[in-house]
Amino acid sequence: MTDIEAMLASLQALHPRVIDLSLERVEDLLDKLGRPQDRLPPVIHIAGTNGKGSTQAFLRALLEAGGHRVHAYTSPHLVRFNERIRIGAPGSGQLVDDTALAVAIAHVQAVNDGAPVTYFEAMTAIALHLFAEHPADFCLLEVGLGGRFDATNVVDAPLAAVISTISHDHAEFLGDDLAGIAMEKAGILKPGRPGIVGLQDEHVMAMIGVEAEAVGAPLFKYGEDWSVGTERGRLVYQDEDGLLDLPMPKLFGDHQIANAGLAVATLRAAGIRIKRNAMDAGITGAQWPARLQRLTGGPLIDRLPPDSEVWLDGGHNPAAGLALSTMMGQLEERLPRPLVLVSGMLSTKDPAGFFQPFEGLVRHVLTVPVPESAAGIDPEDLAMTAMTCGLPARHNASVGEALDEIRAMFEGDQAPRVLICGSLYLAGDVLRENGPLPD
Repeated sequence: MTDIEAMLASLQALHPRVIDLSLERVEDLLDKLGRPQDRLPPVIHIAGTNGKGSTQAFLRALLEAGGHRVHAYTSPHLVRFNERIRIGAPGSGQLVDDTALAVAIAHVQAVNDGAPVTYFEAMTAIALHLFAEHPADFCLLEVGLGGRFDATNVVDAPLAAVISTISHDHAEFLGDDLAGIAMEKAGILKPGRPGIVGLQDEHVMAMIGVEAEAVGAPLFKYGEDWSVGTERGRLVYQDEDGLLDLPMPKLFGDHQIANAGLAVATLRAAGIRIKRNAMDAGITGAQWPARLQRLTGGPLIDRLPPDSEVWLDGGHNPAAGLALSTMMGQLEERLPRPLVLVSGMLSTKDPAGFFQPFEGLVRHVLTVPVPESAAGIDPEDLAMTAMTCGLPARHNASVGEALDEIRAMFEGDQAPRVLICGSLYLAGDVLRENGPLPD
């Protein structure tokens, strides 16, 4: 265990025995820190179920291409905690280094003085403290869970609030009612501050509208105030100010077109103007590890048959399963290959909802455990769930063992297309063992 990991583990010991949904604990801690949330550069706050991390990645790439210094806070991390906190710097922000992070953790620990606080609340306080200590032009805050009572929802007057696509997830905290989930996520909307809303179910959009009206937040909605799509291999964005003909993102998938459009809409609604060449560079330069990331080599991937095509994605809910199956189907139309899923999932997720869209598309599902630090579904049970969804499945002891089985399975046959999916914890473990590490 590194020094940073040991310090973070000591913070976990402060976790309250009973979690009440409120901002009281984190606000008390921030008050002791001198209210860093009041000393931030203009904040863009991002909530949603699917796509909020990718939308943040596009926003950061666009702003940095425009010459701005950008702080960014996201969760969870894939390989090391530093990925959660990016400090704005000229040209491109950098992950917080171990020395600065250790100093910030120690300071927050000392100021907190043993008071109960959740891990995410403490992490958010550390991030806001670091951001307040370093100059930047903008600060991007990604919600961890929900919105209204998320620890990031302590900024009274953000420059803008963004809501990406909302679907079912974290039912143990947010419930199963989509309208109720939407109400909680819309809790980041603030009076007089624009709310930019991505593609939504009509009932979700209606609920967001109710919340926006209640607080007096003007909305800029997909399908009404702005739109995005593709035409002749280009990304086409349009709103009342005109049409933008932009290059396609490097991030793969139709859902990334929607996320890129949401980022562009946010800049326009917030009154942030960047030059056209910077807009092009930002759209093509955005990177977001473990979101349909193509893996082309490394110790794990080299265990597969030569010329195998390998994708890594941390999506873990039914909406992510639908998006991934859609993209795998499109790849199959372009270049047919047998598709194999290597999947591990947390016990809090809906594996049947994730697997169902893959029926008829997948040749095999090989289930694996997630890292020991996470509460995962037993691979044998996960394989049984996949089979109830009509997918041939077997369980394995590790990702490496699953890849060895795939090699034996396709020896002398057409190289397969492999999708490693189902959990960000699993994706992080793959990147830790295979690379490349997020930077």
